[in-house]
Amino acid sequence: MSRKGSGELRSGGSGGNGGPRVGVYICHCGGNISDVVAVEHVVEAVRKLPCVVIARRHMFMCSDPGQNLVLEDVVNEKLDRVVVAACSPTLHELTFRDTLRRAGLNPYLYEHANIREQVSWASKSDPEGATDKAIRLVAAAVAKACRLRPLEPLRVGASRRVAVIGGGIAGLRSALDLASQGLAVALLERSPFFGGRAAQLDQVFPTSDRASDLLAELMAKASVDPNISLYTGAEVASTSGYIGNFHMKVTLHPRGVREGITPDQARAAIEACPETAASEFDYGLARRKAIYQPCPDCHPPLPAIDWETCTRCGKCAEAAGEGAIALEAPAREIDLDVGAIVLATGFDPYEPRTGEYGYGEHGVVTLPQFIRMLNERGPTAGRLTVDGRPVRNIAFIHCVGSRQVDGIHAPGPDGKVNDYCSRVCCTATLQAAKEVRDRFPDVNVFDFYQDIRTYGRGHETYYEDTSKQGVLFFRWTADAPPVVEAATGDPDAALVVKVKDTLTWGEEVEVPADLVVLSTGIMPRDIGSLVEMLKLPRGADRFLQEVHPKLRPVELAVGGVFLAGTCQGPMDITESAAAASAAAVKASALLAKGHIELDPFVAGVDEALCTGGVGCNSVCVEECGAQHAISLVERREGGETRLVAEVNRAVCGGCGMCVAVCPSRAIQVEGWRLDQFESMVDALLTVEG
Repeated sequence: MSRKGSGELRSGGSGGNGGPRVGVYICHCGGNISDVVAVEHVVEAVRKLPCVVIARRHMFMCSDPGQNLVLEDVVNEKLDRVVVAACSPTLHELTFRDTLRRAGLNPYLYEHANIREQVSWASKSDPEGATDKAIRLVAAAVAKACRLRPLEPLRVGASRRVAVIGGGIAGLRSALDLASQGLAVALLERSPFFGGRAAQLDQVFPTSDRASDLLAELMAKASVDPNISLYTGAEVASTSGYIGNFHMKVTLHPRGVREGITPDQARAAIEACPETAASEFDYGLARRKAIYQPCPDCHPPLPAIDWETCTRCGKCAEAAGEGAIALEAPAREIDLDVGAIVLATGFDPYEPRTGEYGYGEHGVVTLPQFIRMLNERGPTAGRLTVDGRPVRNIAFIHCVGSRQVDGIHAPGPDGKVNDYCSRVCCTATLQAAKEVRDRFPDVNVFDFYQDIRTYGRGHETYYEDTSKQGVLFFRWTADAPPVVEAATGDPDAALVVKVKDTLTWGEEVEVPADLVVLSTGIMPRDIGSLVEMLKLPRGADRFLQEVHPKLRPVELAVGGVFLAGTCQGPMDITESAAAASAAAVKASALLAKGHIELDPFVAGVDEALCTGGVGCNSVCVEECGAQHAISLVERREGGETRLVAEVNRAVCGGCGMCVAVCPSRAIQVEGWRLDQFESMVDALLTVEG
C-alpha cells in the first residue's frame, strides 16, 4: 500500500508483538528540511527501530493532508504512539496533539523531533552529517515515545474576575473588553486620576482627534459598566497564588476629598490652599496646589490631595465647608481574588540630564513639555513664548534618550544605555512641527534627525506635509550629534544649534533658535515591586518580556498574567489599544469555562522514596524556582508522622530543578521522566544510520 505525496515503509519491529506501536512521520517542510537532509534515508533507518510500525514522509506534515495521514494510521494501523520530525515544536506540537485527540488517542502519547532548526538550518554545509544527526534525533524521540504513558490535563478552578493594573488607554480598553465578556474587572490606578499619559496629550495622530474626547468616551463606558469596579490611589501590596487563583492585597490611599463635594467647594478649597508643588501633569512647566485637579476634564472630576505636599493646615477644609474634605482619612486595604492579571502600567518619558543638549541650562524643553505648551489649556495657554519673549525659531532634535550607543552616550542610573528605537517619537515630532506651521506660520521650524521612522499607516504624510510647509531638515549621525549653545553676538536669538549635516555632505551648519525641543524617548516605568512580587521577566531593554513576539505576543512566562500597552515596549495609542484587546481576549478565553486546563508536565513525588528533608536538607524546596510549588507536609504511616515533599501542581512549571537535586530520585517530571531521558541518550549513542 502506498499513498501519493508520502513515502511509506512498513516495519517488522516489535510493535506487532504486544509492545508499543509507534508511527513515525518525517516532514520535508517544503524543502526546508529535505534540501539538506536525505529524508528517504532517514525513513529507511527509522523503520528498523524497535516499536516502529510504520514510517512515512510528507512534503508538509502540518497541512491537512499530512495530519490526515496520522489520523488514518492511528485508526487503521492501531498506532498508540506517534513521532513527527519536522520544525520547532513551538510551532506545531499542539497541532499534532490535536490530531491525536481527533483520532481518539491520548494527545500526550506524542513526541516531536526538531530536524529543521536543530538540523537542516544549522548544517546546510554538511548534508551527510545533517542526515546522520536527523536519524539520531528521531531515534531518540522514538525511544522516548516507547516509554510515554497517557496523561490527563490538570484542571484548576478559576475565578471569573480579572485585575487590570493601570488606568490609562490600555487599561481602560482592556477592562471594557473583559467586561463585555461577562467577566468582573477590578481596574486599579495608582494615581488619583485615570487617563495615564494620553490625558496629557492634545491631539493624537494620525486622526487629529482630541485625546480628551477618546478618554471621555472610554471613561463614560467604564464608569457605568456594572462589571467594572474602579479604584484610584490603588497600590498592589502583595500577590500570591497561581493562574486562575491569584490573591491580591491592594492598598487604597485616601483621596482626601469626599464624593459629594460640589465644583464651587472644590474651587474654594484649591484657592485656599497655601502649598504648591511642580505639576507632574505639565511636566514641571507650572505649579499646582497641594489639593488639585490636573485638568478641567480629569477623571474622576474630583480634586485630590497630594499628601507629600499637604501640611494638613486645614485651610482647604475651612474654605470648602463642613464635610467636603477628609484630611484624616486613613488608607484601607482590600482583598481581591482574581483568575488573571492584565498589566497596563504604561511608560515614562526619558528625562534628559542637566546639560544634555542644553537641557536645564537654556531655553530647552522636551517634546512632552512642548505638547503641553501647544495645548490651549496648558501652562502657556497655547502661546509660544520663552521668558516672555515670542518664539520665532524652533529647533527639534530627534532620538534624545533613544538609539544610544555604548561609549558615546552616558549610561543611566542602572548602567545601561537605551539602545532601542522608541518608535513613536518621529511621528509625534512631525505632528508638533506641523501644528506649529499651521497655527504660527511666521515661526521657522528646523528638524535635526538621525532617521525619520514614520512607520505607521498615515504617519508618512506628516513628513510630506511638513516638508511642503517649509520645515528644514538636517541629518546627523550618532557620533556627531547636534550641539546646543547660548547664542553670542546675535541679539535676536537665544540659542544656536550646530551640526554636521550629512544631507549636504558634512557641511557644518549653525541654526539660530529661540526654543529647542528634545524629542525624548519612551522609558520602562519603574514597577520593580510588581516585578518582584509576580517574578516577571524583563528584556534587555528593561521592558516586560513576552513569551514570543509572534506566537504569544501578550503573554508572560508567568501563567495568567498578560501585557497591555507600553509596559511591553514603545507603542502608539492604536497599538496600545490593540495589545490591550488582545490581552483581554487571552484572559477571557482562559477564564471562560470557570476552570483552566494545564499541561500535565509537572513534578510528582514518590513518597515511598522521599526522605522528607532527612539527609538532604530539603534541597528540592530550596532549589524550586516557582513560588511555593514544593513544600514539606506531614504524613501519618504506621502510627508515626514523617515529612514528605508535596508539589502544588497548579504552580509547578515543570522546570526539573527539583529532579536534578533530589538525591533519592523521588521526584520526576511527567512527560520527561528520568527513564525517558536515559532511553533517549542510549538511542543517540547506539543508533546506526
